[in-house]
Amino acid sequence: MFVDKVRITVIGGRGGDGAVAFHREKYVASGGPDGGDGGHGGSVILRVNDNLTTLLDFRYKRKYQAPSGISGMGRKMAGKRGEPLIIQVPRGTVVRDAETNQIIVDMSTGEDFVIAKGGRGGWGNAHYATATRQVPRFAKSGRKGEERDVILELKLLADVGLVGFPNVGKSTLLSVTSNARPKIANYHFTTLFPNLGVIYVDEGVSFIMADIPGIIEGAADGAGLGHDFLRHIDRCRLLVHVIDVSGSEGRDPVEDFDAICAELKNYSVDLSSRPMIVAANKVDLLPPDSDHLERLRAHVEQAGCELYEISAGTTQGTRNLMRVVAQKLSTLPPVTIYEPEYVAPVAEAGSPEDLEIEHSGHVWVVTGKWLENLILDINFEEYESRNYFDLVLRRSGLFQRLEEMGIEDGDTVDIYDFEFEYQR
Repeated sequence: MFVDKVRITVIGGRGGDGAVAFHREKYVASGGPDGGDGGHGGSVILRVNDNLTTLLDFRYKRKYQAPSGISGMGRKMAGKRGEPLIIQVPRGTVVRDAETNQIIVDMSTGEDFVIAKGGRGGWGNAHYATATRQVPRFAKSGRKGEERDVILELKLLADVGLVGFPNVGKSTLLSVTSNARPKIANYHFTTLFPNLGVIYVDEGVSFIMADIPGIIEGAADGAGLGHDFLRHIDRCRLLVHVIDVSGSEGRDPVEDFDAICAELKNYSVDLSSRPMIVAANKVDLLPPDSDHLERLRAHVEQAGCELYEISAGTTQGTRNLMRVVAQKLSTLPPVTIYEPEYVAPVAEAGSPEDLEIEHSGHVWVVTGKWLENLILDINFEEYESRNYFDLVLRRSGLFQRLEEMGIEDGDTVDIYDFEFEYQR
């Protein structure tokens, strides 16, 4: 099964928690804090695998989460980092942000890309020892890893794209000029997914050609198979438009040429302006009294394209066509690599001045990014950690704001589901 577009969720591993521990050693009294730091969470990394040609594996697994970091331990022993999670994708996979559809990265260069960073490990209590706080009984919790929904979209890395109506001989042309062995039969839509073949023209001269499943009228609007696979010729530097010049199925080759060009333009104006060579196929089946070839030649030359006569079934003219294609490619820019469009939002640290306060009766609800981050560092089961939390809130000016707004002793303060009674 050929799968070329999927949506997945990637999650970086959570950082390990810092440890609360104290030095214990024989003959050493009142050992100081020696809690180690937690390990960073593992990151999710995309890696190109040239042996993959489809995104089929992602059809059955949609969520990828890297391992968490290990929590710290006593004797200032840091926890182990979470192992990175490697996700292998075919070369040419374009990664988009699922929400904005903007390109995050084009996996065409072969370089690894970190798609979701792991969370930072928390500090152990050894970091919080000061001259006035010699026995800190709290440590920092590990941070969550990045989480995002992304769309993986495979765009084949081919120099040349074969386009044309179904059953005009594209698969046959690919099979006689390369090592590819696509399915070939005398009926429409024999080819259900793109096929790639490497064309060796001469020593040191080769290129990749893709057989795109038959495009029909209305393909750009979703008709037939063309809508699903037109994306695979986005990168092609050159198009070879294969036309059945014999009219063996009762179609007019000039009308076929115009129809396919119109579909390419409807899909992408840029694609319609791509350099194109016309291959008039099945010349061996051309009736003696037919004027199809002459009319088609005059029409495509007027459109600015070159026409070459071939018969893929007998290989007539195919070798010369491949030489012409190779010569054309030598003058064209390299395969397109898409530039990133997505800019990751900067994580907000927040400020105490930005806290929002709402109250209903005797309940005061306080929210804000600064406060949300502070909560992560507090162990509410430890008395000293709660005292530290109270001290930070007083210094931030939150209690003064609450008093100016009319809070009374005994009122309930709700901070992200942590509630306490207010006392002056």
